[in-house]
Amino acid sequence: MAAIDRSPSLDILVRGPEGFSLWNGPPFSNGQPGVKIEKVACSNVNFSEDGSRLMATKPDSVISIYDCSSYKEIRSFQVPNLAAATLSPRGTFLQTFQRSTTPQEKNVILWNTETGDPVYHQFQKSITKTTWPSIRFSSDEAIACRLATNEIQFFDARDFSKGVVHRIRVPGLAAIELSKTPGSHVAAFVPESKGVPASIQIFGCEKGSESQPVARRSFFRCSTVQLSWNRGSTGLLTVVQSDVDKTNQSYYGESKLNYLTTDGTFEGVVSLRKEGPVHDVQWSYSGSEFAVVYGFMPAKATVFDKKCNPLLELGTGPYNTIRWNPKGKCFGNLPGDMAFWDYVDKKQLGTTKAEWSVTSEWSPDGRYFMTATTAPRLQVDNGIKIFHYNGSLYFKKMFDKLFQVDWKPESPERFAEIVELIKSIDSLKVEEAKPQGQGSKSSQASKKITSTNPPTQKPAAYRPPHAKNSAAIQAELFGEAPNDAMSKNALRNKKKREKQKEKKAAEAAGGS
Repeated sequence: MAAIDRSPSLDILVRGPEGFSLWNGPPFSNGQPGVKIEKVACSNVNFSEDGSRLMATKPDSVISIYDCSSYKEIRSFQVPNLAAATLSPRGTFLQTFQRSTTPQEKNVILWNTETGDPVYHQFQKSITKTTWPSIRFSSDEAIACRLATNEIQFFDARDFSKGVVHRIRVPGLAAIELSKTPGSHVAAFVPESKGVPASIQIFGCEKGSESQPVARRSFFRCSTVQLSWNRGSTGLLTVVQSDVDKTNQSYYGESKLNYLTTDGTFEGVVSLRKEGPVHDVQWSYSGSEFAVVYGFMPAKATVFDKKCNPLLELGTGPYNTIRWNPKGKCFGNLPGDMAFWDYVDKKQLGTTKAEWSVTSEWSPDGRYFMTATTAPRLQVDNGIKIFHYNGSLYFKKMFDKLFQVDWKPESPERFAEIVELIKSIDSLKVEEAKPQGQGSKSSQASKKITSTNPPTQKPAAYRPPHAKNSAAIQAELFGEAPNDAMSKNALRNKKKREKQKEKKAAEAAGGS
């Protein structure tokens, strides 16, 4: 008797000008997705981190909460002057920010989505990328904290009525990042000030362990930072960005990748083998490896282990984004030219293109990769493309206008391993090149799949815009063609000039 597949279904959230819809994910019957929820008018919609709840912001500042097991609306909130809203990782809490009408009004409210009751209020003047959400949760919602002036404040996530239960004092604090799985540590960023270098510090979250940082890294020439914890909360990657590149190699400033561990075994710069900016860095789902795309174009991509030792060089190409497969076997590079790699066996599975991609992400089961071209970033050619894990196109749909596309989050552990992927990778063999005309079609196809990136061409010398058509203009002035293939007029003019030269030469000879 065949085993019953108890894996959850894949769902896709699609939002356009008329609102959001919910599709059945692949594999599609008859090649088209089914619709679970028809268009619902909204201006914003998002899943909770675990995929158990869906939040939709509707007209008149109404926020609806849906239970994703049935997609039925379970709670509705009326929040006047709403400016932002977000769900906690498990969907237990809804956090809202309202435009303040009076000074010191408590305009940040934390609501319980089950009861609909507010459980915490506070005042916040404004929100930015570093200050929103105001209250940060670990993935299991066991730890909750917020950024305050010169300190990190912690709450009892089971009882917010207790208020702030303990604090970590950090003078000059500008940004924090709480580790997610588990919420054992928090990273704090302090920018440069009056000749004192910027710093990243890591503190323990438990009460009593916050007096001294467990790791610290200082650096000059730092305007902003990107902080990224691994799964397991043992390592923190920090992209340090400065607005000015003192070497004058980049108009966009310079960036460095730093790595810190919570056990203090590593605090330093990740050694990258090419000059240029750090375009993207991503941890694998296991948290044991990370991949970096870096350097001036064509960019270089490298996979490192937790000790910053390079595991795999992926060559160079026009890449600026990297996405790990949640099943941990392979990943893809974006945006236009895509390369799918198996980093365990160090093989490239295939290549394809997804021009003008704005967003890109693997499905939770690791079998599909979805890219989307969305507004307002791009106003034309909006659409969705779904690829198999080896890069072959599975589905494509175009839209007049598309704002958002997301997979419904699911834990990768709930899905079986990709047997087909393991078999296909095990059967791949890198063959030596044979003389032209030899080898079967299947072996030639295999070579196409397993070949690494083609060697990049040497970039041409820079030509200013006004000089790009100089050859054509010159040809027009002198009656010549810019290329070897001349036009009829240019050829006629050339013959006339040659005849005139012959005539002058003959006259000169006769006169002598």
